[in-house]
Amino acid sequence: MDRNSLKAILFDLDNTLIDTAGAGVVAIQKTSELLKTALGQNDHCTDDICDRFKRKLLHETFDAAEGKTIDEVRVKHWDESILEVLSSSYPSLGHKCYYLWKNTRLELLTLSPPVCNLLKELRTSYKLLLLTNGETQTQREKVEAVGCRGYFDAIVVGGEHAEEKPSRSIFTHCFTLLEVQALDCVMVGDSLSTDILGGFKAGVRATVWINNKGGSPPKGLVKPDYTISSVLELPDILAHFKQGS
Repeated sequence: MDRNSLKAILFDLDNTLIDTAGAGVVAIQKTSELLKTALGQNDHCTDDICDRFKRKLLHETFDAAEGKTIDEVRVKHWDESILEVLSSSYPSLGHKCYYLWKNTRLELLTLSPPVCNLLKELRTSYKLLLLTNGETQTQREKVEAVGCRGYFDAIVVGGEHAEEKPSRSIFTHCFTLLEVQALDCVMVGDSLSTDILGGFKAGVRATVWINNKGGSPPKGLVKPDYTISSVLELPDILAHFKQGS
């Protein structure tokens, strides 16, 4: 095998191919407006409730074996956030907040035409795999919402496996699905702690960090082989390998 040849590209989903963060901002804004109307409270109060929900989401742990769905867990996040700020419960309001937030976010998630064209073009030369961390239902709903199945040879959701990125085992599973070796692959993603570290630990040919926030990477974390501001710049990186450099 030509050591400089690449056979496959592994892509992260959130904030790599789709603007999950941007959709989340709009979803929170709409939910805050719902809270203002329902509660008659000011911005400070509703912002506090929304901030508490976001913190709960960030530190969320989910175990399907406990008998609850991810929807039920997140409705409870809203119920608890409202109770913590107002010291009163509001039956059904957490449910309304959650589904407004969730549905707004899903409606806004999209693969832009340039990203679609990029994936179509790349698939003529490489095997493509989508590797995303997260709870199964949540991530599968995103995949369906953006309609990206047809662009990939395989889709792997971390929540469906014993370990997620950056664990080596899930990368090994991806290599097996694509019938490639680690050195045949490039890993592309926006997270240094999951995508880039995971690719490094798995021994991929190269890691490409999507630095969509600007600035330098935090010290102490793994250093990516390449850094770009948008996935649309990926062809420039791939050209290095075609040239054998």
